[in-house]
Amino acid sequence: MAMARCLLLLAIVSLAAAEGGGNNSTDSAGQVRLSCGASAPATDSDGRAWEGDSTSKFLASTNAGVAARASYQDPPLPSSVPYVTARVFASSHTYTFLVSPGRVFLRLYFYPADYGNRSASGALFGVTAGGVTLLRDFNASQAALALDAAYLVREFSLNVSSGGKLDVTFAPSPGASSHYAFVNGIEIVPTPDVFTAPVPTFANGGRPDRMPIRFYRTWNTDIPYIFGAAVGVSFEKDSNVTIQYPPSVPPHIAPEGVYASARSMGPYAQINLNYNLTWILPVDSGFYYLLRFHFCEVLYPITKVNQRSFFIYINNQTAQEQMDVIGRSGGIGVPVYTDYLVVTTGSGQTDMWVALHPDLSSRPEYFDAILNGLEVFKLQTYGSNNLAGANLPIPQKQPYQGEFKRKSAVAAAVGGAVAGGLLAVLIGCLCACGICRRGRKATSVVVCEPEAVPEQPAHHGLLSSTKSSALFKSGQT
Repeated sequence: MAMARCLLLLAIVSLAAAEGGGNNSTDSAGQVRLSCGASAPATDSDGRAWEGDSTSKFLASTNAGVAARASYQDPPLPSSVPYVTARVFASSHTYTFLVSPGRVFLRLYFYPADYGNRSASGALFGVTAGGVTLLRDFNASQAALALDAAYLVREFSLNVSSGGKLDVTFAPSPGASSHYAFVNGIEIVPTPDVFTAPVPTFANGGRPDRMPIRFYRTWNTDIPYIFGAAVGVSFEKDSNVTIQYPPSVPPHIAPEGVYASARSMGPYAQINLNYNLTWILPVDSGFYYLLRFHFCEVLYPITKVNQRSFFIYINNQTAQEQMDVIGRSGGIGVPVYTDYLVVTTGSGQTDMWVALHPDLSSRPEYFDAILNGLEVFKLQTYGSNNLAGANLPIPQKQPYQGEFKRKSAVAAAVGGAVAGGLLAVLIGCLCACGICRRGRKATSVVVCEPEAVPEQPAHHGLLSSTKSSALFKSGQT
């Protein structure tokens, strides 16, 4: 995917494989790209080759499901591949993939349309992989309407066992004979695990977990996630600043474009002291989330410690005091990231609030805050084989202002050209000293800063930008 598309929130709202670039052949380097319902190989708009599943070794039976073609093609679709054709299932069916043991990203592509005599509203189904429920009673049409999206991409990080086999099962939901399952594309990308360290014990006594770092992601703008009219300012790095990855932040953590742009509160100290730069992330309640903040100072004269110091708030709790990017990274142009673990309770959807505000306790030179990117990871917890959340409610009106019609809803990482990078597009807020909550009440009970991302024993899910994970890159407008 083009780098420009992954600029704001974590560069996360753009969910493409930005770090690794395109891979032009199926099964190259262990990758799989399956265009479901297609009978011949094809190439997408990014030059990546997709294999048709009608003649694929991954489709165990030639009469498994029905190959179908979408009744129409929405103009915002980035490519006809893999969205024009689909594999439709009236009963449960399993794709079996032989892949190397280890961590992989599983991406599922959905284009909600009428397929033959089956309406888009009748597609209600579940998806499991490796014994973990990824989606349950999922309706792609409803999710697309809720997101004002033309298509959806759901992304999951899975750990393939030593047997090297990954079964992905699609099954219509019970309750009506009209229910069916479908999928337009399946992509598998091997991703090596990254060094990790134990995280602090949870407040409720849970055991420390470890989680790998993700890459090959698409990053999007953070504009749709900014709360209020105070969006700060976005900017790109000075021309004489070079992004220099330190050993603690390998390049696959986030692409250079995430760190080369950012969002800050702006140049006016008195204005900055009277609002929070805030992003709102809609997530599923009842899960653990790992929030990864990406930082990099890229504008002169910010080159020294204590020139810019700020608070990080998560769900109206102070997650970090005296956040000094230069103090953490060691210099201008040097990336750094920090992780926070958030526990939510309840059910249904809730809003996760992320906000920044100047911290004057150390008497910094500038009263400001900055963010380059943000990622939100939904985690599988011990004793649970479920990552599925409820279907998204269709809003009566758009809660956010700005132009973001008919976008892809992909596994999110948030980043920012101005503020920092997944699904990271949550940047603006008009609250004074805390996060003013909107409508639904967030149910966070624990916020802690792990030394590294916690790794789950089997899988962690990276869902669409409105669900389990989001990446965005701040700063691009």
